Amino acid sequence: MARYGKEHKQATRQRMIETAGARFKQDGIDGSGIATLMTDAGLTNGAFYAHFRSKDDLVAQVLVAELAAQAARYRTLAPGREGLADLIRGYLSPEHRDDRRNGCPSAALLDEVGRCSESVRDGYTSGAREIVDEIAARLEPENPASATGRAIALFTSLVGTMQLARALSDDEFSDAVLAQGVESALALID
Repeated sequence: MARYGKEHKQATRQRMIETAGARFKQDGIDGSGIATLMTDAGLTNGAFYAHFRSKDDLVAQVLVAELAAQAARYRTLAPGREGLADLIRGYLSPEHRDDRRNGCPSAALLDEVGRCSESVRDGYTSGAREIVDEIAARLEPENPASATGRAIALFTSLVGTMQLARALSDDEFSDAVLAQGVESALALID
């Protein structure tokens, strides 16, 4: 019986992280059992423990990866406030609201992350800091530390607005929440 190489194991682990991220954002952390996560990745339940110590370990790794990818996408935006305006409009769009699986992990999972283990919250904290730092660097490129407070305000405004818009059953009301959120967020960067 041939053993898989290190590259295969890493690719399998990455596939597990990516498919779990989409499932968590769609169904929630508590709504996603290991059996479902492994089926999504095209693997058996037994393969899980070859890659992760526990579901908490997987959740922490997913959050780190999701938030790092989000920060990397933000770094590709136009420089300065123009890039932030694009970020705001894209984040608070009906398309993002309607596509949880491919959207922001904060807007989809924040309520659950707060009830998770310290290791999961630690993973989330490092990723959230990276996003806040990226926003601050765009607000004040010469002195990002001076813009940390406004960056936190912008990040929390975006996430909270998206969570509220997703919770509403009235599409017109939800669209109004998103539109007002864009206006408010743009005012934060002026």
